[in-house]
Amino acid sequence: MHEALLVLEDGTSFRGQGFGADGTAFGEVVFNTGMSGYQEVLTDPSYHRQLVTMTYPHQGNYGITDADAESSRVQVGGFIVREQARRHSNWRAERSLDDELRAYGAVGISEIDTRRLTRHIRSAGAMRAAISTEVLDVDALVERVRASQGTEGWNGAEEVSAPEAYDFPAEAGRGEARFRVVAYDFGIKRNILRLLAAHGCDVTVVPALTPADEVLAREPDGVFLSNGPGDPAAVRNGIAAIKDVLAAEVPLFGICLGHQLLGLAAGAKSYKMVFGHRGINQPVHNTEREAVEITSHNHGFAIDAETLPSDGPFGRVSQTHVNLNDHVNEGLRLHDVPAFSVQYHPEAAPGPHDARYLFQQFCDLMTAKGNA
Repeated sequence: MHEALLVLEDGTSFRGQGFGADGTAFGEVVFNTGMSGYQEVLTDPSYHRQLVTMTYPHQGNYGITDADAESSRVQVGGFIVREQARRHSNWRAERSLDDELRAYGAVGISEIDTRRLTRHIRSAGAMRAAISTEVLDVDALVERVRASQGTEGWNGAEEVSAPEAYDFPAEAGRGEARFRVVAYDFGIKRNILRLLAAHGCDVTVVPALTPADEVLAREPDGVFLSNGPGDPAAVRNGIAAIKDVLAAEVPLFGICLGHQLLGLAAGAKSYKMVFGHRGINQPVHNTEREAVEITSHNHGFAIDAETLPSDGPFGRVSQTHVNLNDHVNEGLRLHDVPAFSVQYHPEAAPGPHDARYLFQQFCDLMTAKGNA
């Protein structure tokens, strides 16, 4: 064990013990309320370059296994925990949390008061921060944090997107593929692809900068917009492409960042939240089904429901889901073109399965459009 320092841009500091890689990591400090699922959190591209605090105190107890990764690498810049397990124990484990962070250059800090840190973020908001095992002087590290990049205006999707298109075929043993889907990779999670494949979709994943004409030339039955990091208003190429897809009236389904981009393309506005939603226990009211769903979240930006147009460039847009904790918009539907989206993660890796019906809803939309 060696000393590590965490500082926030407002001067708040925490001293603890370093684990994972040595070095200095900069990013926005956020918190996740999940009691498990740390590997999925670490490998979720939506967490790219963020410093993630886990509110559950004990992390790393069941190790790391490749089958649970949501992307090809650790995406977080830094990992903040109360206590990391000194020894993991699980028959599926292939290596330790400490080994995984070291392998991908992610800096960790433990033995700090994560409860105090979380309460501070909830009151002061998510902000720029740094974890360092090199710079242990608070004032010097705060100065570097204040010179670092924030998330507003940052197009993180381009940093995590696949460099070229690839295929993810429909799941074998479930008959012939029923749909051809093109998925925009703004930071897509593997479990999204697994669930699309399980619903009979042959998926072609394309980079974030792919123009709409290339997507439409593939003659897809539907287009999917993935999750991802950063400020949605900065993903201008993606917004422009979505407008062209909407104009072509191809069925469209978006999740997380994809939801925000669809909202912006449809004429709404986005904003940065104070501390965001990150965890696997957020209650959401589905106003169409009059049901409450417990859902998995990871976002720091949101669509302003007050700006959803009644007569926008693609017609009327309505809110379909709302967060029961703070009334933030969680879903929308376009009524004049076949498109809908949700802010949360129905693929839920980790998290509950309450909202997995949305993948079937996407398939139903593609079926209805094909029969029109």
